Amino acid sequence: MQLTMPFGLSRPDFFLQTAPRSPAATGTRPLVAVWGLALWLASVGNLPLWQRIHALGGTPGQRLGLMLGLGLLLTGALVALLSLLMAARMFRPVASALVLVAAFNTHFMWQYGVVIDPTMLANVLHTDVHEVRDLLSWAMPGTVLLVAGVPLWAIWRRPLTLRAPLAQTGRSLAGVLTGLVLVVLSALLSYQGLASLMRNHKDLRYMANPLNTLYAGGRLAVDQLPRQVSALQPVGRDAELGASYAQQTRPPLIVLVIGETARAQNFGLDGYARNTTPALARWQARGNLVNFSEVQSCGTNTQVSVPCLFSPLTRAQGGNKTPEHENLLDVLQRAGLAVLWVDNQAGCKGVCDRVPNARANDHDVPGLCKDGECLDEAMLDGLDQRIAALDPVRRARGVVVVMHQMGSHGPAYARRAPDNRKPFLPECRSVTLSDCPPAELVNAYDNSIAYTDHFLDQTLQWLQARAERGSEDTGLIYVSDHGESLGENGLYLHGVPYALAPTQQTHVPMVSWFSPGLQQRTGLSMNCLRSQASAPISHDHFFHSVLGLMDVQTRAYQPALDALMPCSAAAQAKTPASEQPVTRSPAV
Repeated sequence: MQLTMPFGLSRPDFFLQTAPRSPAATGTRPLVAVWGLALWLASVGNLPLWQRIHALGGTPGQRLGLMLGLGLLLTGALVALLSLLMAARMFRPVASALVLVAAFNTHFMWQYGVVIDPTMLANVLHTDVHEVRDLLSWAMPGTVLLVAGVPLWAIWRRPLTLRAPLAQTGRSLAGVLTGLVLVVLSALLSYQGLASLMRNHKDLRYMANPLNTLYAGGRLAVDQLPRQVSALQPVGRDAELGASYAQQTRPPLIVLVIGETARAQNFGLDGYARNTTPALARWQARGNLVNFSEVQSCGTNTQVSVPCLFSPLTRAQGGNKTPEHENLLDVLQRAGLAVLWVDNQAGCKGVCDRVPNARANDHDVPGLCKDGECLDEAMLDGLDQRIAALDPVRRARGVVVVMHQMGSHGPAYARRAPDNRKPFLPECRSVTLSDCPPAELVNAYDNSIAYTDHFLDQTLQWLQARAERGSEDTGLIYVSDHGESLGENGLYLHGVPYALAPTQQTHVPMVSWFSPGLQQRTGLSMNCLRSQASAPISHDHFFHSVLGLMDVQTRAYQPALDALMPCSAAAQAKTPASEQPVTRSPAV
């Protein structure tokens, strides 16, 4: 006598899901389950893909042929995958997970125009609870129900009528073979059209649900896991402080502000029609602030760009990959300087793991923090005390502070600035960006840039006050990690694969400010920097420019990638500034 279990289980085994094998059995046949789900996922589960292909143009017959060929290919691949799950007797739980993955992918591809590639998946895996909250919208349940409701009901409403293990394995392997044959046949019959489609529109390969997530997960496992379990390779073991420290009367204090999602296109200093950076414009008019107008990011998301910024490797050398080497902060600390990272984002992506670090929301700052999330000004609250708590011997030599902004992180742009600092109204307050009028979406984003301008103004005033007191020679470098799409070509947010990314996601703002004391200490010519400020540079220059600015001597330093070096006293003594272009990095 068999014991009947909930959900139609014939025995207490969640993964077998086997119905009683009797003439009266009413369970779902495995063949029906596999092909039914494969067809559903290939059609309804890939609606953004079919919409994208339909929008490419061409005759109706051409579009239909492409969609039919690709649809059969996807169906075959899914049949092979689902048949494997049936052979392993894990169909229902894993198939349910795949359906949900496809549903959530559909929502984000529809809402923001994103694609699911390895870097996007890595970004998702490092998303914190606040970022998840910002992405929630009323449209999400509807999309998930549309894509996942029917197949989940079909998967769980009746048990599967599986045969004996050996017989079922044979049938399942036959299903795998059938699916692969369908893949080959559809590829051969549609080769010319599909090859041209994928060659000219590479983003489509990252829209095939849920195979895109499986591919991205596999690539991440292969590329990242071996690197994460191995020890980082040391960088700058020979690092030491240069001659400027020998008889210094004041130590240097440099603040490195890592911006978030600021794009140069909406940055006032870079020629934007709106004055989104009035405070920085005033600092620039005084002569000590330089705006670098042609800066390219290393990646299109934080997970790639932040580690790449601090990497000794250029993008072409693999700086955009999972780090295998120590970074800039390790070298600065090894040279004997005090280093502090203050974060107002979803972490430092491993960059600050070996140096003192703090979070802006470690303590609640009235008026600046709410529900565990802070405005960027909160990083300045208590900063003097945090610096004073650093090792006094190191602090006496010099201090490098990194402040990682919340900046313009979307889609909740309206949360990135307080109500009293929003010059552009009305603004979009929804996280479903496609529902907002374009002008209101731009207003919300521009308000976040204007607040970054205010935050940098407050930071510069703090640095100037310390310089005027004579306690340190101070300076600041600000650069954004990547840009943002605001609906151009149907794209929102960021994270498009770098080779396909629009300039809105890769062209980022960067400014520097040096007190008179730091200019004298480093021998930097501000006139020279201003003349060189339109030369193309990239994140590749950051590691070497900071080492040069801090006068850290090491073989890891490459003068050709120091964006400030052509304007140093040594370079000026050799060659006029007009003949010293900033070297363009291999990554640009």
